[in-house]
Amino acid sequence: MEKKGKVYLIGAGPGDPELITVKGKRLLSQAEVVVYDYLANKKLLAHAPKDAIFIYAGKKGGSTHTHSQDEINQMLVDHARAGRIVVRLKGGDPFIFGRGGEELEELVRYGISFEAVPGVTSASAAATYAGVPITHRRFTSSVAFVTGHEEPGKAESRIAWDKLATGVGTIVFYMGIKNLPSISANLIRHGRDPQTPVAVVRWASTPEQRSVVGTLANITEVVREAQITPPALVVVGEVVSLRDTINWYEQRPLFGKRILVTRSREQASELVQSLEDLGAACLEGATIALEDPEDWGPLDQALARIADYHWLLFTSPNAVAFFFRRLAALGGDSRRLQGPRIAAVGTATAASLLSHGIRADLLPEKFTAEGLAEALLSQGVQGRKILLPRALKARDVLPQSLQQGGAEVDIAPVYRNVRPAMAADIRQALEEKKIDLITFTSSSTVTNFIDLLGLGTEELASLLAGVKIAAIGPITAATAAKAGLTVDIQPATHTIPGLVEAIAAYFS
Repeated sequence: MEKKGKVYLIGAGPGDPELITVKGKRLLSQAEVVVYDYLANKKLLAHAPKDAIFIYAGKKGGSTHTHSQDEINQMLVDHARAGRIVVRLKGGDPFIFGRGGEELEELVRYGISFEAVPGVTSASAAATYAGVPITHRRFTSSVAFVTGHEEPGKAESRIAWDKLATGVGTIVFYMGIKNLPSISANLIRHGRDPQTPVAVVRWASTPEQRSVVGTLANITEVVREAQITPPALVVVGEVVSLRDTINWYEQRPLFGKRILVTRSREQASELVQSLEDLGAACLEGATIALEDPEDWGPLDQALARIADYHWLLFTSPNAVAFFFRRLAALGGDSRRLQGPRIAAVGTATAASLLSHGIRADLLPEKFTAEGLAEALLSQGVQGRKILLPRALKARDVLPQSLQQGGAEVDIAPVYRNVRPAMAADIRQALEEKKIDLITFTSSSTVTNFIDLLGLGTEELASLLAGVKIAAIGPITAATAAKAGLTVDIQPATHTIPGLVEAIAAYFS
């Protein structure tokens, strides 16, 4: 039976990738083809299968379109007729100034099956993220969405300015920056008070959001002086006066800070999410990639005699993840670990163990290899057999300290660090001074970052001039200092939450 294609027209929301609907995200995960716009956050593409066909069909004001509307329509038709599941991902809501209706009309003409999924429209998001409720009982119960994209020289406007100016409480203009002088003049000419508050919001709901406030009489000059450019929305109405009271988004402690996160991609999500929740714009520049060891022999042999060990030590969540993945591949689970007591270097590692149903028997006061060694030595390790699953290359302070205390330590590599290439956009951002802070969460992230840049001491200092450095703990900080970097932020608690808290406190 021939497979039938289908098109899903999905609203991607205004910019914040978490504002996509649950249904939109689910359908995106099933896509075979994704046709996405300029205003659709590219982070959403991570929800689609890696082997999907991705087609950029962005239309950016003031520049040449990647594809004409007719070409986009034909793409949707062709891929659907080829039997593929197509997601048409459009910023905001596709039925509000999104030309979604036009695209669906074309699908109907060819008899192609489709569904439309609404999204959070930019007008609502821009007002909300700027601290402006577009309706409020004390001010207005009516709101209008209007295109601001009409050409000033048109012989006849489709906007009934005489009715709009005084007949609606709040007016939101999409794509109105270019014609802002004309918009203000028309509203005033048809009876709107020149002192009516106006807010202009650029890149709403993203870390790049910028908002300015004025009145109909002066908003054009305010926007010009602030150099606000598209994409931006214009909100007109008395409700704008509430921004001073409920401007929540732009008041977050890291709002507008641009932070480079150098963790591996497998680990970066927790740190990135925590920083972005506080308002930061994060750029992921992995300096480490994690892979299986080339030889599982040492771990497999240790697991075969696991009952002989007195202690099983975990020094990172990565070690936990790779250890249990191998254990599962061998047909085992946590029940195989009866016998040895289990220690974790810190709370994050302990939490990873707990996700496998194991509560750590020992957690040191200091979350470092030195701290773990000290805690074990205080209990006595003479004659004890200890298994240490860890990275192929790691500091030897823990096994050496335990061996000096009389323990027999077996090291079993469970993963290895591989250095990826540095992405061109990372270097460009550094060269253009678009990074405020770099985070380092291990010594290897520091050394790999510097090696990937391939610069001498003076060139490195010049490139990172003005960039703040955050290190998760004393070992990482010492590695950074040895490389000539000045560490500005170091948390008292050497964990990701501790690092995030220290960064927020520093910028506050």
